[in-house]
Amino acid sequence: MIKQIIGENGGLIWLLINENGELPLDELLNISSLNIADFNMSIGWLARENKIAFYGEKEKQVVFLVY
Repeated sequence: MIKQIIGENGGLIWLLINENGELPLDELLNISSLNIADFNMSIGWLARENKIAFYGEKEKQVVFLVY
């Protein structure tokens, strides 16, 4: 059950990045309306699946889609 929710939230995050382009993680969290735990699990899942990547300083990570 939790894997399904993580996948659904991952899909939401992927769509937000696809629509808005690369985003700072804190801004993406804000527009996703997910709680921090669900957001982090979904970001981790997308990163593990090589769907997203990051750049920037530790405090200001920016996330973008990998095609």
